[in-house]
Amino acid sequence: MRSLIPGVLAVLVYTGLIATADGIAKLMSSGFASAQLFAVSGLLVATLCAIVSRVQGDPARLGTTCPRAMALRSGATVLAVTCFYYAFRYLALAEVFVFIALMPLLAAMMSGLILKERIGPSVWLALALGTIGLLVMQPGVSVGGVTGSALAIGGVFFGTFSIVMARYISGHENNVLAQVFYPNLTLGLVMLCILPFVWRPMAGSDWGWAVSYAVVLFAARWLLVLALRVLPAYTVTPLLNLQFVWMALIGLMFFGETPHPSTYLGMVVVAISGLFLIWDRIRVGRAVAKSTAIMTSTPMVRGHRIARSLRLQRCEPSQSTR
Repeated sequence: MRSLIPGVLAVLVYTGLIATADGIAKLMSSGFASAQLFAVSGLLVATLCAIVSRVQGDPARLGTTCPRAMALRSGATVLAVTCFYYAFRYLALAEVFVFIALMPLLAAMMSGLILKERIGPSVWLALALGTIGLLVMQPGVSVGGVTGSALAIGGVFFGTFSIVMARYISGHENNVLAQVFYPNLTLGLVMLCILPFVWRPMAGSDWGWAVSYAVVLFAARWLLVLALRVLPAYTVTPLLNLQFVWMALIGLMFFGETPHPSTYLGMVVVAISGLFLIWDRIRVGRAVAKSTAIMTSTPMVRGHRIARSLRLQRCEPSQSTR
């Protein structure tokens, strides 16, 4: 229960940071290929992880006890980024977001299959409500193009799988830094192979934006992994939809883009869905705490405690004579 609020706050701050990173990427996308940005940012984020681990005096923090799961998460991250990159070539941004709206539902299914987490009917209802809200935020969208749709579905699948694997790894180790290091290192190295074909010289200001993008991305992904340590993936993914709310507000404040009236309605629906999921986690936590308190206060348990105390008391003299 105590870790719920920090987890929710981590996700909320993450959405703001990732929206900022998207804004920087938008500024750079007109002059540079996405592979160049991903290669530079991926390697910079991996370098930041190495620097932080060395400053903390523990290089072993980049180690992992789940190498197979980490490899699956890293590979899924690269595939998700690649699929989304090519999906944006065939589909409009809003059309890709329609597929992204399915991530919470897919995360719930994967959590049940892979993590064996029980998903209640009320959670399914909230997830469906959030998905509808996100679709309402994208009015007048007609998904077209078989190739683009297939790529978008691939991006959603691998992106969700990467998040679920992060939740799995967090259940076996507390090394948050490693979960940021390996996926970004893999992404940087893979995109580095493409870099010679798309490289364009970067001015000092471009490098400044690239470094800013990497720093913001490092902080965002660190917070996301931190949140996945205390919150189920099916709770985190609907909250991630708040980044589209941030993007709508950023577009209104800095780019003069006036959202469609239905966008505001979608924002409210997404917010209600997220608040319901948070309330559901609080309700479940209280129920578990109450059940534990009842079990430990039953006469049988009290009897076991008294008997154990008497056994310890009887053992004390014999230990003192040795």
